[in-house]
Amino acid sequence: MIDPVTGKDVGGDYYYSLSLSPHLGDYRDRLVIDWGRGYRAWVQNARSNDKPVIEIRRTAAEHPFPGFLNFRERLSLLTAVPQAWRQALAAVSGVYLLTCPQTGKQYVGSASSGAGFWGRWEDYVASGHGGNKRMLDIPAADYQVSILEVASSTAGLTELVAIENRWKEKLRSRQFGLNAN
Repeated sequence: MIDPVTGKDVGGDYYYSLSLSPHLGDYRDRLVIDWGRGYRAWVQNARSNDKPVIEIRRTAAEHPFPGFLNFRERLSLLTAVPQAWRQALAAVSGVYLLTCPQTGKQYVGSASSGAGFWGRWEDYVASGHGGNKRMLDIPAADYQVSILEVASSTAGLTELVAIENRWKEKLRSRQFGLNAN
């Protein structure tokens, strides 16, 4: 069996088909459990390992926005981010990074329109390349998007382009990445 993302043979690995259970659907995003020291484990054996319920919230809680510099998401999953996150990402402009999951190649870009980062990333979701020359020549990839720097609210287009160019030089995305300019 070949992993569709990495292209590596995963025939000897365990494969799990995961799906949400309808049995606890009413508690989704409302139930808070203390997972203890095993919180990072894939498997939690409920029969021999009770987990205390800390809280059952009246309404589903939205995960707090991680902050601009900690934000990281695949383009295909942007539609699932909370509305408050979208508003925060649309309110600011700056420089972002797209990373190809197959090759690791990077693209440095800037969001300068009135729709901020969110508006720019919607272009990639819709087209797969956002109009970028070197991305046109490769198959569409589910790029990871992250923010390198948030521009000040007074930054003009000239300043934003200078910040973008500085990141292109630091990351050498023209020589080894997907930037053509």
